Amino acid sequence: MALNMKGVSYEYVDEDPSNKSELLLKSNPVHKKVPVLIHNGKPICESLVILQYVDELFAGRSILPTDPYERATARFWAAYAGDKLFAAWYGVVTAQAEEDRAEKVKETLAAIEHMEVAFAECSGGSAFFGGDSIGYVDVVLGAFLFWFEAVRRVDALEIINASKTPLLAEWAERFGGSLEAEEAVPVTKVDLAVQYINKFRALAGAAAN
Repeated sequence: MALNMKGVSYEYVDEDPSNKSELLLKSNPVHKKVPVLIHNGKPICESLVILQYVDELFAGRSILPTDPYERATARFWAAYAGDKLFAAWYGVVTAQAEEDRAEKVKETLAAIEHMEVAFAECSGGSAFFGGDSIGYVDVVLGAFLFWFEAVRRVDALEIINASKTPLLAEWAERFGGSLEAEEAVPVTKVDLAVQYINKFRALAGAAAN
């Protein structure tokens, strides 16, 4: 999404998490996971690191805020989304015991409520976390939306709820209808995410056994 926003052409290579390629293992030998951006033959790993690299390197409108305080705030909430929200969601997907899953559901919903507060603070009443246009936190949280929709289809779990998180529900509608999102996250991504959820659960079950 960030590359699209910057107008940079790229080649996208899909990875199967249950059968990782040699290119992935060579490019990210520490974590052995996606995403990895390979630029000029050099790998850059981890989503937030890649986003900041793209923003700093390529011309075009800034993805991160230019104001130092707003930039720091955006980095905080983006890190929170990855470290707390998505980690809890992944626990929902991979938990084997029902009580463990219930606990991860609670953590996920608590984290999304924090993101509701963050949106109110960061947006200043505008359409996006980044103000009038999509910014850093929008890209980070927006990239989770098709995963949230996938788990809704599989488990009937609604993470962003119009009654409990109305600001985020409205934001998700706007974000999903944006050109940036439509270019980077087509509807077919949700179907693929459902398949991956089933793979994640199968791998977690095999590891538990």
